[in-house]
Amino acid sequence: MKIAPSILSADFANLGQAIQAMDQAGCDYIHIDVMDGSFVPNISFGPMVYQAVRPLTDKTFDCHLMVDQPERYLDMVAAAGADIISVHVEATKHIYQSLSMIKALGKKAGVVLNPGTDLNQIQPILHLCDLVLIMTVNPGFGGQKFIQASLEKIKQLKVMREEKGLDFEIEVDGGINFETGKACAQAGADVLVSGSFLFNQTDWAKAILDFHSHIDMTGEFI
Repeated sequence: MKIAPSILSADFANLGQAIQAMDQAGCDYIHIDVMDGSFVPNISFGPMVYQAVRPLTDKTFDCHLMVDQPERYLDMVAAAGADIISVHVEATKHIYQSLSMIKALGKKAGVVLNPGTDLNQIQPILHLCDLVLIMTVNPGFGGQKFIQASLEKIKQLKVMREEKGLDFEIEVDGGINFETGKACAQAGADVLVSGSFLFNQTDWAKAILDFHSHIDMTGEFI
């Protein structure tokens, strides 16, 4: 299991320090939520921000683009230091092209599904994916309550991955704490994105260890 702190919940006045602290605490990815104020009502930060903090850590930058027509920004996001670039299937008419562009830029490609989006919409492009992100809340705001119905979608996606013989990671994002993280891991998730819950802990290293220590090598909580 990999743990990916979402820096949307970090103290923006001390963003670099927060990223370094999460690195030292033992996180696996740094999750970066990019919002444009159109696809979602919020606006977060663009490539200049994470380009500035890129030298501060060697951790994987996991960039989640919550933007309309994401293909317009892929070159900039890649140049800013993203390692994984994930785009919403709902945000583009050209999802195959977007994923192909990400791969051509030498980055890992991810596709994202909102809670109301059916898995069938991504079946034709799963072979292009290094990661599939299942939103377990509605995108755009932190601190939302986990949507329990997401667990069945995670289970179904795991079955699809096995049936197709693919090896993409299953990531979940939204309302992730120890309890919901456990449920997602048991359903088949490989990467847990945690924002406000993780950043609100007084000891980040202990919190990440607590996520990891309850999971055995099969992904089941022990």
